[in-house]
Amino acid sequence: MTPRPKPRILIAIDTGGTFTDCVFRVGGRVDVLKLPSTPDDPARAVSQAIQQIAQQLGAADVEIRHGTTVGTNALLERKGARVAFVTTEGFEDTLAIGRQARPSLYDWNEHRAEPLALPECCFGVAERVTSEGAVLRSPDRASLEELRAGIRNARVESVAVSLLFSFVAPAHEEAVAAALASLGLPISLSHKTLPEFREFERASTVTLNAYIAPKMQSYIRRIEESLENENSGPRGRLYIMQSSGGILSAKVAAAEPVRTILSGPAGGVIGALNLARRARIEKVLSFDMGGTSTDVALLDTTRHPATSTEGQVAGLPVGIPMLDIHTAGAGGGSLAWMDSAGMLQVGPQSAGADPGPACYGRGNQVTVTDADLVLGRLHSEHFLGGAMRLDLPRAHHVIASLHRAAKGFGRVEDLAEGVVRVANVHMESALRRVSVERGFDPRNFTLLAFGGAGPLHACELAEALGMRSVLIPSAPGALSALGILDADLRREYSRTAMLAPGSSQIPRMYHELEEEARAAFRLEGAKPELSRIADMRYQGQGFELQVQWSAEAVTRFHKLHSRAYGYADQKRPVEIVTLRVHAVARTHQQHPRAAKLRTGDGRAARIGKHAIFEMGKWRQGWLMDRSLLRPGDRFAGPAIIVELSATCFLAAGWFCAVDGYGNLLLTPDAKAQPAVRRGAKR
Repeated sequence: MTPRPKPRILIAIDTGGTFTDCVFRVGGRVDVLKLPSTPDDPARAVSQAIQQIAQQLGAADVEIRHGTTVGTNALLERKGARVAFVTTEGFEDTLAIGRQARPSLYDWNEHRAEPLALPECCFGVAERVTSEGAVLRSPDRASLEELRAGIRNARVESVAVSLLFSFVAPAHEEAVAAALASLGLPISLSHKTLPEFREFERASTVTLNAYIAPKMQSYIRRIEESLENENSGPRGRLYIMQSSGGILSAKVAAAEPVRTILSGPAGGVIGALNLARRARIEKVLSFDMGGTSTDVALLDTTRHPATSTEGQVAGLPVGIPMLDIHTAGAGGGSLAWMDSAGMLQVGPQSAGADPGPACYGRGNQVTVTDADLVLGRLHSEHFLGGAMRLDLPRAHHVIASLHRAAKGFGRVEDLAEGVVRVANVHMESALRRVSVERGFDPRNFTLLAFGGAGPLHACELAEALGMRSVLIPSAPGALSALGILDADLRREYSRTAMLAPGSSQIPRMYHELEEEARAAFRLEGAKPELSRIADMRYQGQGFELQVQWSAEAVTRFHKLHSRAYGYADQKRPVEIVTLRVHAVARTHQQHPRAAKLRTGDGRAARIGKHAIFEMGKWRQGWLMDRSLLRPGDRFAGPAIIVELSATCFLAAGWFCAVDGYGNLLLTPDAKAQPAVRRGAKR
């Protein structure tokens, strides 16, 4: 008999600070795998996961979609490349001068982030182009030779080129790249990375791209080599999650790694969006708490999540589209400590994966995870589905040591609860930042909690914000990976225009951007859906609003301006600053069908009684196995619900209902429980 061909499988991998989460789809079934992250070489855990899954399923061909923090960490830790910044002669100080805006106007101790390129690594080229693209001076061979010698002597590892008005006339940047090609260094060109005006933002973005390019390219190369090596495992194709909520090929990600700065958190937002749509929930605050940090976003399920081209990472402007995500330095691995005034603090320092929380067996400092374990909100025998035993005595010991140095805490448990409350304050502040501070009432939203630690803190955060419902997805610790699994191929193409809305040049420029998009997607074997966007403003303004381009674009702009700023001036001239084309190739998504609901109280899922410390006293609750819960089950807290990817803490006075998709819907009292019928509107 002819042997049956091995199946092709789709794998999504999200690398976190503590664990590497994997989901893989075979047919209509989705399974989860968690492995400890390998901070010294994140690619090692990724390769191990791919090989383990492929061997388990007997697959020879795989497609990998990966959310990575390599670029983000290189930037946050300032461990990127030694980069050369090349610009028009006379503008070498662009990165240092910036916008002359103080991060905090009245705080003399707060300073702007240092430029990524050192002063001795900033070079000027004798060339000049006007804002209309007319060449005033071309770089000659002697000046290019001098530039190449200077960069070679500076011993840099990467080059960023951002010439004045190159987004209008890129020939001089191409000439610089050709002159430097013999150095064998990665070269980032601003007219390819960000072909838009505003010199500082464009220079900052392309320099950031060059700063993380060598590390990202090396990382991607190691993963691809493990796929290409016939002796090491399966063959496959690699895609990387980008900050805008779509995937792109590894080749593009290696050339433009700045697009991956929010790679992992973006996967969580897309996963939350897809889940909320299936559950028919329109307004959601996503709450993704991992081992190192917490990422939050405000979502409207009737549209794609908002993106911004005015984001900042580590205090540096980034002009590429990024999902509107706010990050707080609080996670399960965040360290608790006493400051010089004797006040309890939590984070932003983290124990990470190595040594990790004390209860993992190697750490010697108190973390939020240790506090949750001492409070009974984690169970030492039921962590990671029982695959990892937590060291309760060690966690109790490190908290007791901190307790001796602290004042005002009666018992060790009181200090542990204090650690959780301080961490919750940081996360509550992040949730308020994306809701209350933007004019949205969180009481009108559902808190969608996920990540390895999100379900542990969801009830208390919802209470603090006055929210009446919390949704905990199936496999909450892997929702970011699931979002990556279901992400579309997505890119944005842009060009600064500075035109009136009625200009005859607009159709031609849109057509050129669309042809560029089609050509790029053709290389991926995909056909994109294209949409036109315009960045518009009143003449004389310094900020723009994005509007869907059509014959009604100006009318829409007036309405949007009125909603955003409280007024609109119908008589004031409007100009288009930047034209954008969004290109999306939909991926085939298979989602589970809702199960029929029955009436149940969850008794079948009870493992046994369990003591939980809450609000200053020990309470008797239930330890429950989520895999034994069925749609329609309803029960009251206090309880902890254990599964492979995360543990959920159901606080006293809260109720849990299992919906048709296996999600846990938590509400603060029985009367507030909305219907969990399939298709019920919430």
